[in-house]
Amino acid sequence: MNDTLNKSAMKNFDLSFEGRYARVLVNEISGIIVCELLVDYVPIEDFKETFHKISAIIRKGKFHKFIFDKRSLRAFHQPSMEWYFLDWKKEMYAEGITVHRKILPPEKWFEKMVMIAKKEILEKNPGNIIDNLDIKYCDSLEEAIIT
Repeated sequence: MNDTLNKSAMKNFDLSFEGRYARVLVNEISGIIVCELLVDYVPIEDFKETFHKISAIIRKGKFHKFIFDKRSLRAFHQPSMEWYFLDWKKEMYAEGITVHRKILPPEKWFEKMVMIAKKEILEKNPGNIIDNLDIKYCDSLEEAIIT
C-alpha cells in the first residue's frame, strides 16, 4: 500500500537526475523539487556537488518548495548540515525556495541531533534567513507534498 501511495503522490514528478547518493525529482507545474538521499552517509564534497546540481535545476525553473527526504541516512554530519543550512538555503531563498519540507530517518536520536545542531547553528549565526522560511518536518513524501 505504501508503494501505491508513493506512486500516486509522485505521478506528476519527473526524474531530473539520479546518482550514487541521491535521486532528484521535479514537478515544474507545482514548483516542487524533491531530493531523496539513497545511502546512509554522503561525503561532504559529494553532498555539495549534488546540491550544486539541484541549484542549477532551481535556477532554470520556477520552484518554491524543496522536499529533502533523508530517511536513508544513518550518520549525522554536522559540517554538511551547516553548509546546507547557512549557505545553500540562503542562496536558494534568493531563487524563490521559501518552503522546505524534511523527512527524517525514524530513529529518534537522529531527530534529536538535528534539533541540537539547528539550535547551535542559529545561536552562532544571528541574521540567518530561518524566519523567512516555511520549514516543516513530515513523516512521508505524501505529507511533504501536500503541506
